Amino acid sequence: MPGSAWGRLRGILMIKVLVFGKNGQLARCLEQGAYDYPNLKLRLVDRAECDLEHPEDVAKMIHTEQPDIVINAAAYTAVDLAESEAERAQKVNATAVQVMAVVTGECSIPFVHFSTDYVFDGANQTPYSETDLVTPLGVYGSTKSAGEKAVREVTPRYLIFRTSWVYSSFGKNFVKTMLRLMDEKPEVKVVDDQTGCPTSAADLAHTVLKIIPDVMGDGFDDFGTYHLVGKDVMTWCEFARQIQAAASKVFGANWRGQNCKVTSVTSEAFPTVAKRPAYSVMSTDRFTKTFGFELPSIDESLMAVLSDLKEGGDYA
Repeated sequence: MPGSAWGRLRGILMIKVLVFGKNGQLARCLEQGAYDYPNLKLRLVDRAECDLEHPEDVAKMIHTEQPDIVINAAAYTAVDLAESEAERAQKVNATAVQVMAVVTGECSIPFVHFSTDYVFDGANQTPYSETDLVTPLGVYGSTKSAGEKAVREVTPRYLIFRTSWVYSSFGKNFVKTMLRLMDEKPEVKVVDDQTGCPTSAADLAHTVLKIIPDVMGDGFDDFGTYHLVGKDVMTWCEFARQIQAAASKVFGANWRGQNCKVTSVTSEAFPTVAKRPAYSVMSTDRFTKTFGFELPSIDESLMAVLSDLKEGGDYA
């Protein structure tokens, strides 16, 4: 098709954004954050409308909706289950992603895709850069790596954002799990030998929504792979203690979780089917240099999530 976005001009007031993964943390934050961006019209798609295990459905959805830009916020994220469901993980994390990239490439529209720190093996002792070799430890990381590779091979107008340790006020995540356990138990044991960067899904969403107009511009040529994570580095145990301290402030003296003891343990205390990288800190220097900003500190981001939970009456 001639031109881009099915021939619509870049100067249009409304940008139509097709988002896969409607019920996930990131997509729900995109939907929530879109209220601050009135020139963006989001069309969110869930599995009932488009099952990513059926590639033909993916292509049909993009052609039917004719968006100006596509965001893939969907993924098979069950890290341990992926070891026994490799075919399903491959379909969602690689095959479906390849189809999205092919169709967006054919239609000359930008494609935004999210990947993971699990493409790395954790052997580094300094933050990973985008040019570091990917050596995933398990099926989940391997299929996400395959999805990245497929995107790079079939479309030039892509943004791959590798992120990590995502949390929000939606769905299941580490923050909400810790709040529940701290509320229920006198002690929680948390792994203290895995280091990474907790990242707010709301921050990811606002970042993507903020840069869409630039990405849509004819002069934008900074497509490629970027690391996009929170700038605070910590272990899971340190993260748990930060959650407890922040929640005590937000929820007040009546929150039972403030009295819970947080005990550090090694990964051996919680054996998993799939091995996790011991160190998955990623440098965001390339993103900051290109786009001119970075994600907020965890103090700000975590308090925002906890405040959302309090407002909704969901302390766990």
